[in-house]
Amino acid sequence: MKLAVTAPDRLAVRTVPVPDPGDLIARLPHPTAMAWIRHGDGIVGWGEAARIPVPPGDDRFTTAAGRLADLFAAADIDDPVALPGTGPVAFGAFTFDPASPGSALIVPRRVLGRRDGRAWLTSIGAPDTPPEPHRPPAARTGRRGTGGALTPDDWKHAVATAVTRIRRGHLGKAVLARDLHAHAPEPIDARVLLRRLADRFPGCYTFSCDGMVGATPELLIRRAGGDIESLVLAGTTPRADDPAEDAARAARLAASPKDREEHRYAADMVRDALAPLCSSLHVPAEPELLRLPNLLHLASPIRGRLTGDRSVLDVVAALHPTPAVCGTPTGTAMRLIRELEGMDRGRYAGPVGWVDARGDGEWGIALRCAQLDGPRARLFAGCGIVADSDPAAELAEAGHKFGAMRHALHG
Repeated sequence: MKLAVTAPDRLAVRTVPVPDPGDLIARLPHPTAMAWIRHGDGIVGWGEAARIPVPPGDDRFTTAAGRLADLFAAADIDDPVALPGTGPVAFGAFTFDPASPGSALIVPRRVLGRRDGRAWLTSIGAPDTPPEPHRPPAARTGRRGTGGALTPDDWKHAVATAVTRIRRGHLGKAVLARDLHAHAPEPIDARVLLRRLADRFPGCYTFSCDGMVGATPELLIRRAGGDIESLVLAGTTPRADDPAEDAARAARLAASPKDREEHRYAADMVRDALAPLCSSLHVPAEPELLRLPNLLHLASPIRGRLTGDRSVLDVVAALHPTPAVCGTPTGTAMRLIRELEGMDRGRYAGPVGWVDARGDGEWGIALRCAQLDGPRARLFAGCGIVADSDPAAELAEAGHKFGAMRHALHG
């Protein structure tokens, strides 16, 4: 079986240092963009040198890592820059549910990156591949919205059902998501959404891969050499325009038993998943506040040192799905999500990011995002449900979380 259906037998990869390219998003030549950017740094890619299909199943991360390793091991690589993200790189987006199809790894033909004041350009594929012409971004995006899989009342009923199950002791937490649809008069240009998201949420990880575009605040895992980092987010409240009210909301969030319980589930799971993989691991005793332009989150930054030669995809496999996007116990929460949400999430709340030939990479959880399909966009938002959750409050929270992509689509 061919490992990567669009790949030649042997990839030719050449990375060269380049002068500072300036705005990375502005350098993307056409709408089918790949990107991972925070505070202006990161990598962007375009074209497709190889696509690695990932079949559904509990072993999909292992399968993907093996197929990618085979592809990269056979490549002819010239990489004098030797930083995380140089040499051959694959962007990836995995479905939330292991039983769902649609996960993929894509190796672009061109990768432009900047990190710590150094910039590079990587060419992947045939050496004589001509550069792709630049097409200016289309200004118009989404204008008309429609409902999703469940009406607001039906979704509140689903939340109430989940609360009942939790109070009966069936599980500790479940995360329920909603979807909405938007339609544009012409195909939606991912670059326009990337530009608006990066400008409004510079501290988030703005991403694009295979039509999945968003700005996630949640870093699932970063690997650079043997060092790893993760940022756990769970527990949310909207920002207020008035500084005094904003401070009061932050204080209520920090003291909220419901939100602290939700956060503890997520942080404990990440600690338990990473501990067997690490020689050292630091987990803060108390969460801190992460302030975004539209939301406040309880956050726990976690750092560790890996044992052995583990790729970032090996760590993703150990972590996904976290209680922040699924619930706990994981199996029970996953079954409840399948029962109550009335939809397949696709890649929403799944891992999204990039991996290089050294096994370094950065992966987030696909939140505050939309899946693009020509002139259509499917938006997602989810909420953590625990015993004290109120359906109306959770519906309002989901509405706030839709705000990021609504802004990106409508400007």
